[in-house]
Amino acid sequence: MKVKTNLYDQIAADIEVQIAQQVLRVGDKLPSLRLICERYSVSQSTALQAYYQLESKSLIESRPRSGYFVHRSPNRNLGLPATSTPVHGTAGDMHDLISRVYRDMGRDGAVPLSLGVPALALLPVAKLNKGLLQATRKLKGSGLEYEQVQGSEHLRRQVALFYSGEGRSLGSDGLVVTAGCMDALSLSLMAVTQRGDTIAVESPVYFGILQLAKSLGLTVVELPTHPQTGIEPEALKKALMTKKINACLLVSNFNNPLGSLMPDEHKKEVVKLIQQYGIPLIEDDLYGEVYFGNERPRSCRSFDDSGLVLWCCSVSKTLAPGYRVGWVAPGKFKDEVLRLKLYHSIAGTTITQEVIAGFLETGRYAHHLRGLRHTLQANALRYSRAIAEYFPEHTRVSRPQGGFMLWVELDKRIDTAMLYDRAVRQKISFAPGAMFSLQNQYSNCMRLSYGMPWNETIENALRQLGRLII
Repeated sequence: MKVKTNLYDQIAADIEVQIAQQVLRVGDKLPSLRLICERYSVSQSTALQAYYQLESKSLIESRPRSGYFVHRSPNRNLGLPATSTPVHGTAGDMHDLISRVYRDMGRDGAVPLSLGVPALALLPVAKLNKGLLQATRKLKGSGLEYEQVQGSEHLRRQVALFYSGEGRSLGSDGLVVTAGCMDALSLSLMAVTQRGDTIAVESPVYFGILQLAKSLGLTVVELPTHPQTGIEPEALKKALMTKKINACLLVSNFNNPLGSLMPDEHKKEVVKLIQQYGIPLIEDDLYGEVYFGNERPRSCRSFDDSGLVLWCCSVSKTLAPGYRVGWVAPGKFKDEVLRLKLYHSIAGTTITQEVIAGFLETGRYAHHLRGLRHTLQANALRYSRAIAEYFPEHTRVSRPQGGFMLWVELDKRIDTAMLYDRAVRQKISFAPGAMFSLQNQYSNCMRLSYGMPWNETIENALRQLGRLII
């Protein structure tokens, strides 16, 4: 099917070609909005939309009372990081490094490029505060009473409605509310594995998943992962054939830290494999709402008719990190997940669940997400262009289609754990690559978050970080 091109897309594309061919050079003033309207026979809002699109790509900048100017030319395109080839053997304990990164994020004046959540400036703080007051007035006992173990029925119903177009139906009774996505993952792992079992994960993968698995006494098999398309289904098939894998845990949409997005055909193949071998798949879909395309990518759960997929999600990366509100659709493992939740936490926080339910019900969550996606997509491009400008030759960087993270691969001689020490002294924090594996690898890589508003401070930090890479 041919995709319809908007007029503002055509205008933006024309100007982008002129910048690439240096017909328009850095510092040149762009035609006025009035001239664009006359030239293309469009309204001023269409002309503005075209300029907003170019601005989001960091190709042009607006100067108050002066107009729009070419910001920089995209004359250096960095290569993609290589598909991972996980090695065997265990690295040293990463706990100390992880603790240092978390500690340094809170330092006064530090630029937290390691921060894995959106900055407060990107969140609807005032509306959330208003929602808290409304929830206190609305709830029985002002929200002081215990919530039922399965979680707020109001919230579960609104989550089910929000995802009603996501393939297989998701009923409110099939959901269990959790204290964020990590709690959902923890309950799911405990429900389907026991100490000594083996799970398969992507590589690199979020260090919290690795540390959780270690704490539960699980063995982790890391699978080859492409920076754009995620795990290689053939590698998973080989692992299932040659090893005793008891469960898989995959971040199917915008893996942290790679930002990879599994194509639908890969998701279908993965679901087919877990059904063939009769093993559960815990799907971490925490970043699924932060997509840069036209529609939300589907989950593996939407292709599953066996109940073997435990789908985990939350609003921690999109709306309210501190509220710790998440959920899991545990499929055939619901009873075991509920039993574990009862014994480990009894119930979640009543008031915050009601606030999130209200955001979903009124459409405020969907409205907020549209703005957040636009900002993060612009940030991804701006951060990438700054890396291309300020980092050394041979640097490689991921090209995420959603999420918050850039995965940067440097020359193999660079140890990013040592680089981190130098950067922190300059009040810059990032996440060294060694944190994202239980094996001795990725020491020349780093994860950078683009979850903060782009400004001169961020650009200067990236420039300084590039200078420190020696």
